[in-house]
Amino acid sequence: MDEQSHAQTIGYEDVWILGGARTPFADYNGTLRDVSATDLGIKAAREALKTTGVSVEAIDAVVASSVAQTSFDAFFLPRHIGLYSGLPIGVPALLVQRLCTSGFEAVLQAADQMALGKSEAVLCVGTESMSRNPIASYSHRGGFKMGQVEFKDFLWEATLDTAPRSRMGDTAEELAKRYQITREDTDVFAATSFARAVAAQEAGFFSGEVVPVTAEKFERERYQTREIRLPRNVKSLASDEHPRPTPIEALKSLKPAFKGVQTGGNSSAIVDGAAAVVVASGAFAKKAGAVPLARVVAGATVGVPPEIMGIGPAPAIRAVVAEAGLKLDDISRFEINEAFGAQYIAVERELGLDRERVNVNGGAIAIGHPLGATGVRCTHTLARELKRCRGRYGIATACAGGGQGVAILIENTDAAAA
Repeated sequence: MDEQSHAQTIGYEDVWILGGARTPFADYNGTLRDVSATDLGIKAAREALKTTGVSVEAIDAVVASSVAQTSFDAFFLPRHIGLYSGLPIGVPALLVQRLCTSGFEAVLQAADQMALGKSEAVLCVGTESMSRNPIASYSHRGGFKMGQVEFKDFLWEATLDTAPRSRMGDTAEELAKRYQITREDTDVFAATSFARAVAAQEAGFFSGEVVPVTAEKFERERYQTREIRLPRNVKSLASDEHPRPTPIEALKSLKPAFKGVQTGGNSSAIVDGAAAVVVASGAFAKKAGAVPLARVVAGATVGVPPEIMGIGPAPAIRAVVAEAGLKLDDISRFEINEAFGAQYIAVERELGLDRERVNVNGGAIAIGHPLGATGVRCTHTLARELKRCRGRYGIATACAGGGQGVAILIENTDAAAA
């Protein structure tokens, strides 16, 4: 693969993740079905600020990531997240969109601001409501023609890449053919993802990042009040909804979704949720008396053929490791987004990865993949896992529809000092 030759890479000297928080990830049309991506983002942002102890006055910018427009005020999503998180009125806000890797891009944009000297502390928020993807029409602005009234499910139609004329699931099937991945391989991996996520939940690992969502109002003087409303008789959502005991026999019983190895059980769960982290310079952290969670070492972005978009993490990982002057053996933990089971296995086989070092607390097959939130969630989870296992280096990465891959390399400096 020669995609790495065109990779955009950058190393950072003094960029840190101070900490963060996320909402539980709720099943499609589940508990959070009526909450817009903006309000999910506000909730995660407020909790990240609370967790890190960073004052709202200290934040220099907001970088938010979200893919689909899930409310009529979606144009204002990053700005409203900043305003209703209580940040000063003068703090600017930016929306980034690189499909499934948007959350990683939000963190890298913040790191770039540190490197350029534009900011010392940035609030990064990834948020997505898959349930509120619209039923839409793009052809009726000029009126309705007889017999040609057409509205389509945006959530489904958006999975079709019109360049190769293949859906994202089809790209996973193509990788299954190229890497000789069987249905059994894919189901076994999915069962592992579920088992690891359930074990992490039961051990309390996710309680270090997940905050309960309740009915709540977000107020800002002089502006309209926003709020989160939950379904009747639901007082709180405190944990991810999708992880559940899932024996291999149950996965084997499911019908293929794309005429191959992929099913609804071994593909990423469709969920709603948001995640946020505070990214800051070392000087800021020292001045604020904050204890950073991890150092952002480097980032890489690559392009790959659209018809095998899921292989994107492989060249991105190679590029970010090369940028940092490291080897794959130096990496203690990987968080590789599980868009599809076969897609993950293809990356694993391409790089020769040890599965015992990857997604050790489960991945998107079990936890879910709210597009714009995934990168922030994976990066934060990885930083926390490095602390738990006392590993030094970790890489968080994902593929993106259209054929891209993004990777972030972080360091647990406590392990370096040990």
